[in-house]
Amino acid sequence: MSKPTSRPRKLRSNAGFTLIELLVVLVILGLLAAFAAPQVLKYLSSAKTDAAEAQIKNIAAILDLYRLEVGSYPSEADGLDALVTAPADAARWNGPYVKQRDSLVDPWGELYGYRMPGEHGDYDLYSLGADRTEGGEGEDQDVTSWQ
Repeated sequence: MSKPTSRPRKLRSNAGFTLIELLVVLVILGLLAAFAAPQVLKYLSSAKTDAAEAQIKNIAAILDLYRLEVGSYPSEADGLDALVTAPADAARWNGPYVKQRDSLVDPWGELYGYRMPGEHGDYDLYSLGADRTEGGEGEDQDVTSWQ
């Protein structure tokens, strides 16, 4: 009797993913992103407002130090630039009180507003938020030193 000839079998490799498996994973990731993205955006906008509040408190403390050393707050004409470069009329100026002018810019890229004398205190320090107009809610709300 003759022996049947046996051919070597090709082993099938199962190392990859099928197209359907990849599509299912992509759908799941898309659903997760759809639910997570609004939450992340909400925290991002509140983070900018929180950063502006912290920066205003920091600048207010620097303005108080300026007043202690110079004898008065910077005039409205000198503005917050008086914290970086010495005004002509500030004989006892001991600055710079901030290292860079960028420290006086809000998270939306605008210079903080400064009014002297202030309507709400000795001075008013404020940011108009993302919309750069008075009022607003969320990221558009004003951030002020007199809250």
